[in-house]
Formats: sequence, C-alpha cells, structure tokens
Amino acid sequence: MEKQLIIKLHKNFEDCAHEKDGVEFWYARELQELLGYDEWRNFENVINKAKIACKTVKQAVSDHFVDVNKTIPMTKEC
Repeated sequence: MEKQLIIKLHKNFEDCAHEKDGVEFWYARELQELLGYDEWRNFENVINKAKIACKTVKQAVSDHFVDVNKTIPMTKEC
C-alpha cells in the first residue's frame, strides 16, 4: 500500500474518533462508511469476527466493544 494512502486512511480514522472521559472510541456506523461497507449486515459480520478474535486471544469483548444506540432528538409535542 502506498505511504500516502496509509497516511490518508490513518488521518480519516483519527478524524472519526470520539472522546469521552478520557476514553477514545469510534461508532461502528461511522467506521462502516469509512471502511467502504455499503450495507450494515456486511459490516456487522466483520464486527462479529473481531469479537471472536478478542475471545481467541483471551481479551474481554466488553473492553473493546460496547453496544450503543444513538438517539435522534425529537421535537416535543404539546
């Protein structure tokens, strides 16, 4: 892979990062797009394989993957 492409991908990955209470994290839906997956079901397979890899190397999946649901602010009706 070309060095410039690697630099670009790294920057895109870092630009996609979020931080809360000193912990850096990424949302899967944002990574899905960044990594070029058009359909969630295909990217979900990748996530599941990554979870299996964590278990294989005796890492706690919960230390690396947290289920999160983003909510969209709704207008209040009176």
